[in-house]
Parts: sequence; structure tokens; C-alpha cells
Amino acid sequence: MKKIDRRSFLRISGMMGIGIAAFTIPALRAESVRFNKKLYKVSSTRLGMGTFVSITVFDPSRSKAEDAINKAFDEVYTLSDELSRFNRISAVAQLNMQGKVKGISPHMMELMRRSLEYYKMSSGCFDITVKPIIDYFQDSFSKGIEPTDEGIKERIRLIGSDKIVLSGNSVSFKEPGMGITLDGIAKGYVVDHAAKVLEKYGVRNYLINAGGDIRVSGKKSDNKPWMIAVQDPNKKGHYPAIIKMTKGAIATSGNYEIYFDREKLFYHIIDPHTGYSPKSDTSVSVVSMTCADADALSTTLFVMEPEKAIRFTSKLGGREAFIITRDGRRFRSPGWNRFLAT
Repeated sequence: MKKIDRRSFLRISGMMGIGIAAFTIPALRAESVRFNKKLYKVSSTRLGMGTFVSITVFDPSRSKAEDAINKAFDEVYTLSDELSRFNRISAVAQLNMQGKVKGISPHMMELMRRSLEYYKMSSGCFDITVKPIIDYFQDSFSKGIEPTDEGIKERIRLIGSDKIVLSGNSVSFKEPGMGITLDGIAKGYVVDHAAKVLEKYGVRNYLINAGGDIRVSGKKSDNKPWMIAVQDPNKKGHYPAIIKMTKGAIATSGNYEIYFDREKLFYHIIDPHTGYSPKSDTSVSVVSMTCADADALSTTLFVMEPEKAIRFTSKLGGREAFIITRDGRRFRSPGWNRFLAT
């Protein structure tokens, strides 16, 4: 059987609709070795959330680390199914099909509330109601047709998180034909909960990487921080930045992973104000204390012009951003450099 590489898998995932909940298979790669006299290095890489998910742990107990990683992946798959718009029995899918849903889970309600908060604080740059546009892009290119201004104009009237109504444990839309996608925040949310599982089992030194949504704690080895490379948008292996972290998260949004046309003018990130994919940036990375926050903000900043995005980040506090534009310019928030590896 021909092996599929990471980039091909992600491209296929986006085009075929293998969204946040892909499918569960055994570990693609696993390692469990004594790293030194005090620590074991235990790691596992599996498919999930439409990407490759890797968990690496350094711990004195190999069995504890292995158990914790397995339980963390259980959490990944459980939440992925629950929050997926591609899982027909999930509340998200039911909401998209029926326009309303009752009795949603605390996890979905929390994500809905958080998403509405990002929508308000970003003046609509973060918007989970862009699903009709994404569906239009995917459907058009699957037929070999480029989306038209008229087609986008027809659907943009359905965009706007202010058209979502939360009442108790129910969610509904004000307009028929609306739909949501939690892809811009749910992956980070799931990573955060996987981290909670590791910590529940007493694991203090770990790194979780879900396709660029990364959360770390503690030290890698020999009292050294975790080193994280920001992906080269041009895939030439020249990392634009390498940062060091001992606690927190980083997420990167880019136009180079899931896209619908060769020129990458139509991809999975949508400007809710125009209905088109943003044209300024090619990569936006955000450092924050939680992965859900970094995930949502990297999408938010991608929609903004880079100068505005940096000003927005600076006002938030506790977050830092690194932006690469299509023409190669780089923008950094004031505190970004303190994370750089020297």
C-alpha cells in the first residue's frame, strides 16, 4: 500500500470533508524508551481531527506515561466526534441540518459561548457561521468551477454570529440555510482537554501537537525547554522562527495546508466581511496560555491586515503573534522575541 505523507493527507482531508473528527486507527508511530537514569521518553502519533496528532511525554514511570497518553487520545476522539460537523449524529451536524438543536453538551455550549466572545471582541473577524461559504468553495471546485461574486454574495447574507441564538442548553439560527464550523477553535479546545488528562495522571512534562496546534508543559529533557519550529509556508525547510516554551500553547493558521485551488486564493479561512479568503497573509502564529485561545486568535488575526492584527494582539495582553505575508514581510508583536530560541 502506498504511504500518504502529512501534506497529502491534510489536502485530501480538506477536499473530502474529513473534518475535525477524521477516523481512529492504531498509532502510526510509537516510542517508549529510557531516556536517562531518571526519565522515560514515551510518544505516540495517531490520526485524528483531520490531521496527525502527536503526544510526547518525559516521565519517571513508563507505564504511567503510556496509560496517560492512551487516555489522552481517548479524550481526543471522544471530543472530536462530539464537536464534528461531519459526524451526522453530533449536535453540530444536527444544528446545521435543522437550524436548531436542544440539549447540547457542556463542551459544545462552552465553545459556542467562547466563539461568540471572539466574534464580538474582533468586530466579526472570527465567525463560526462561515460554513455556507466553505461549502460553496468546496462544491464549486469539485465541479471544476471557480466561485463567482454572485455566488458569494448570495451566501454572505447567511454569515454573522449575531444570528445565533443561545437559550439555556439550546442553539438556533435566525436565518434558514445558516451553518457553523467550529474548526477555527475546536482543535485547540480538544488539545487543551487532552492536556488536562495528562495532568490528571500526574504527567508534568509533555508536548501535544495536533497539526500545528501545540501545547506544552514542563521540560523536554535535561532541564531544557521544549523547542518548537514555526512551519515554513513555502515548505522549503527554512523555519522562519524557532521558539522555546515550558508552559502554554502556540497555534499557526496558514493558507498552505487545506486549499481548493492551485493558487491558494480559496482556502479554509474566510473573511466574514467579504466572503473571500484573506489575501494578505500566508501564516499567522499566536502564543497563548491555552491552545483554544491561540487557535481562535490565529484565525482571527489572519482575517485582519497585519498591522491591525499586531495592534489588536498588543491590546489583548498575554498573547504574542508572528505574521508572514504573501510578499514575505514579517510582523511581530512586541513580546514575541522573548520566546525565540537563541
